[in-house]
Amino acid sequence: MTNHSSPQGDLVLPCLNEAEALPWVLDRVPEGWRAIVVDNGSTDGSAEIAERRGAHVVFEPRRGFGAACHAGLLAATAELVAFCDCDATLDPGELPRVAAPVVAGDADLVLARRRPTDRGAWPLHARVGNQALSRLLRRRTGLRLRDLGPMRVARRSALLALDLTDRRSGYPLQMVVNAADAGWRVVETEVPYRPRVGASKVTGTWRGTWHAVHDMREVLK
Repeated sequence: MTNHSSPQGDLVLPCLNEAEALPWVLDRVPEGWRAIVVDNGSTDGSAEIAERRGAHVVFEPRRGFGAACHAGLLAATAELVAFCDCDATLDPGELPRVAAPVVAGDADLVLARRRPTDRGAWPLHARVGNQALSRLLRRRTGLRLRDLGPMRVARRSALLALDLTDRRSGYPLQMVVNAADAGWRVVETEVPYRPRVGASKVTGTWRGTWHAVHDMREVLK
C-alpha cells in the first residue's frame, strides 16, 4: 500500500523489467511510505504496472543502477529515503524496523544485512563478491560491515549532501564510502533475503557480478 499524503519516507525502487515482481513488492510497501519506481528503460510494462498500483513513477533514460537510484533520490520529498531492489528478494514491510535507528537519532545510515531464506536466494559468486568488497571497504573506511545490501535508509537532505556521482553499480558503495568520510554513524540490521522473481540483471550471473564488483572497486580507488 502506498501513502501519498505527507509520507514519513520515500522508497526508491530502481526498475528494469520487473513486471513479475512489482505487484508483490508494491503491495508490501508499509503505511506511511511512498513508492517511487524509477523505470530505467523497461520493455515489459513495469511502469504501467507501478502506476496502476499507486506508485509515483519516474523515467530515467540513462541506463545504470546508480542513475536510477539518484533519479529517485532527486524525486523524493520525504524526510527519510529508503532504497530497495524491486525483484522481490527483499520485503519492503521491513522498512519501519530498518529505519528505526535513523528515526530515533541513533544512526545516520542503516544497511539491511541479507539473511538468505533459501539456498538459491544468494548465489555463491554474488556472496564472494560482496565479501571481497566488504574487506576492501573496511580497509578504506574502517567500517566493519558484513554486507553492502541494497536496502538502506537515511535522511534525504544528508544523502543529497553526500554529492554522489557514480551512475553505475558503484552507487551503493559510494554512498557508504562518502558517508564514512563524512563521519556518519553507519549500522546494520538483519533482514530475510528471498530468491528473486524474474531474470537477474546483475548478481544472478557471473558476468553481472564481475561488472558490479569492477564498478565498486573503481569507487574505492
